[in-house]
Amino acid sequence: MSGSQLWDDVDFYFTTHLSPDDEALQACLRDSEAAGLPHVNVTANQGKFLQLLAQIQDARTILEIGTLGGYSTIWLGRALPTDGRLVSLEYNPRHAEIASRNIARAGLEKIAEVRVGPALESLPMLADENPAPFDLVFIDADKANNAHYVEWALKLTHAGSLIVLDNVVRGGQVLDAQSPEPSVRGTRAAIELIASHPRLSGTALQTVGSKGYDGFALARVLP
Repeated sequence: MSGSQLWDDVDFYFTTHLSPDDEALQACLRDSEAAGLPHVNVTANQGKFLQLLAQIQDARTILEIGTLGGYSTIWLGRALPTDGRLVSLEYNPRHAEIASRNIARAGLEKIAEVRVGPALESLPMLADENPAPFDLVFIDADKANNAHYVEWALKLTHAGSLIVLDNVVRGGQVLDAQSPEPSVRGTRAAIELIASHPRLSGTALQTVGSKGYDGFALARVLP
């Protein structure tokens, strides 16, 4: 059995027992695929991991940067109380339209909202609203701007908030300090920002699974 097949099989085992999809989540994936959205959403076990992080955090407010079809948004939104708030930022209007339908079908339209436009334009507008600080921020958008997103996450959170940054391994390319690839450069900048910022304590983990070889970074905001 190849390594990738083994990873798929182990993911299937874990997902079947610990984080099975329900109809709303399955429909979200079906509609996203039918609309031709890229297959870059989190897996079910990753979605459950995000949900558990939010629950452990006792989160009431979540910011998501990068919505895609709303699959991760549903997992995160289900961690919130009925009066919680989730703001998800999506660059592509078509993706946002599909995500909004998927979120509504999951019964989360009163908790989660999708805002359309480049995140680096949406974030200042969000900050101007002076929202309650977010308890958790999930960053899964264009990797070139990862460091900028972490900086904005710091402005919009409080001491004790969590910041999760997805897809940080880049197939191992994160090691290449000379890489011309914007996603690698942006990810390295974010990792180095987390390492050096006095208000962040973080780590990163490599993962394998049905999405291949990847990983995520996790940072806690300090006083």
